[in-house]
Parts: sequence; C-alpha cells; structure tokens
Amino acid sequence: MDSSAQLVILAGLVIGLIYGAVGLLSGFCLMSSMRGWLAEGDGRLVRTFAMAIAVAVAASQFLAGSGMVDLGKSIYLQQSFSVPVLFLGGLLFGYGMVLSNGCGSRALVLLGRGNLRSFVVVIVLAIAAQMTLKGLIAPVRIALVQASQTTVNANSLPSLLATLGPGDAVSRALGAAVIVVALILFAFAHPAFRRSPGQIAAGVVVGLLVASGWFVTGYLGADDFNPIPVTSLTFVAPIADSLQYVMLSTGLTLNFGIATVAGVLAGSLVTALATGRFHLEGYSSPRHMLRSAGGAALMGTGGVMAFGCSIGQGLTGVSTLALGSFVAVAGILLGTTAGLRGALRVQPLAVA
Repeated sequence: MDSSAQLVILAGLVIGLIYGAVGLLSGFCLMSSMRGWLAEGDGRLVRTFAMAIAVAVAASQFLAGSGMVDLGKSIYLQQSFSVPVLFLGGLLFGYGMVLSNGCGSRALVLLGRGNLRSFVVVIVLAIAAQMTLKGLIAPVRIALVQASQTTVNANSLPSLLATLGPGDAVSRALGAAVIVVALILFAFAHPAFRRSPGQIAAGVVVGLLVASGWFVTGYLGADDFNPIPVTSLTFVAPIADSLQYVMLSTGLTLNFGIATVAGVLAGSLVTALATGRFHLEGYSSPRHMLRSAGGAALMGTGGVMAFGCSIGQGLTGVSTLALGSFVAVAGILLGTTAGLRGALRVQPLAVA
C-alpha cells in the first residue's frame, strides 16, 4: 500500500473518530431529527441536520469550484441514473430507519455506547447491503436500473442552471448559495436552536467532515497510477465492506469507508467511556428485535438502491448538488414521514 493510500485511510479513521464523538454528544441523526420535529414538536435536531447540509454544500462546492476536488468522479454525478430506483431505495431506507429507531451511522454510534440492539442492526444491514450489491437481490436491482435509467445532459443543479445561460462558475455559486442561505435561514429561525451552541457546533463540524472526506479522497489521495475512489461520509456500503473485511481480510484491502466505520465506532466508545455514558442495553422483547432487524434489512437494501443513506445521500450526495441525490433524499424523507405519521405509522422503539 503506497503512502497516499495510507494517508487516506488514516484520515478516514480520524474523520470517523470525530464523527463518532460528535454524534454521541449531540444525538446527530436524521431519524431522531424527523421524529422530534414531526412527532414530538421539537425542531432543534432537524435544524442541526439542516446546518450540516448547508456547511457541507458550501465547503464542498468551494473545493470543487477551486479545482481542488473533482466531484464529477464521485458516484453521485453520473450522467445515467434511475429516478424510480433512487426514489424507491430512499423510501425503503427511510421507513427502515423508523423501524430500527435510527440509521446505520447512528447504529454505529450507539453500538460504541454499549447498545447491543445496534449490533443486530449493523450486522443485518451489512448482510442485506451485500445481498443487494452482489448477492441474491443484485440481479433484481440491476434489472430495475436497466429498465428505468435515463441519460441526462444536466445531472446537477449547477449544470441545470448553466443551460439557462450563466457560466459554470456562476451556476455553481448560484446553486450553492440558494441552498445554503435557505437552510441557514430555516435553522436559525428556530429560537431554541439559536440558544443551542452545542447543536450549532455539531452541525458545523459534521458539515466540515463531509468536505474533509472529499478533500482527503479527491485531493490528498489523487494518484493517476493508483486512483482512489472520490468519496466522503457514507455508511451503507462501508458497513457491508467492513463486515466482509473482518471476516475475510486476507486478500482484501482497507479503504476510506472501512476506516471511517472503525473510527465512528472507536470515537463513540472512547467518548462514552470518558463521559460515563457507556452502558449495555438490549431488546425488550422478541418482537422488538424482529422489527429492528426488519428495519435494518430495509435500510441495507434501500441504501444500496438509493446510492447512499441519510448521511451518504442526505449530506454527502447533496453536497455535490447532484439531481439524483435530491431524488433519493425525497424518498428518504417521505419514507421516514410515512413511518412517523399516517396509516403506516410505526410506534417508536425504545429511545436510545
């Protein structure tokens, strides 16, 4: 393994450590945010998530605009993609989050705190993701994508704006500015959020971690002879890769995603031990376990179909301003809302 690959892995570990600590201390999670906002009338956490998106978009687009990182090399900015599959994957992932009481990244954070329910979620999510990527479900996914994918000239908000006349730089700045300003106004319009410096800081830090991931893989790891995938924070495929690496490390190589997963787990564990938050928790009943595992399976399958999770698409994908990411996020939000309200509402599991 060359020095640039080693640097990327080390940086991924550090990014994961910080995310694990911040996630534990702040409760950062889209599922918790949506539940607080829609079911409990507490809008602080959803503002934290909005803040994270705003910072991620601003910082990532700065890196792209300055030429330091080519976001076009990421999986999000493809010319061909399937809108129905992205949306359906988002729906499955969002509803699975409600069943499991959190997303994959939150499960890693809670596992570090001693939550054994999250161990089941992580393992089942990883198995379902591998089945959808390369296993029994993969042929169905591939067939659905091939039957419904379209090729577009404009695959991002800036490229869409550029078709109206502005140059690339102006389109990028305009697209990013509209989203960033709207999200910041939404976040700070909430009085309780304005009085929560910890939540503001959490949103800023997580957003910067997304941009840091792009910088590490797209700039520090840039090597024409040994190219490293340009990526950032995402958890469905990396959790699946991590389980495979733990079981079959011979012949496999570490990558940014696996290092990030390890870092999140370690960061949460160290923080939990240091702050007295560590304590073992389990399921309250077999039905509780079944519902949680079912949600994890939906997240694993849906996350692969959607090209990412609530972090992988909700933050990292959106930071590229890819049109496909907005489709996937719409599905995630709708699936989560369906699980929290209406005829398909799921009774919340024990609060972690």
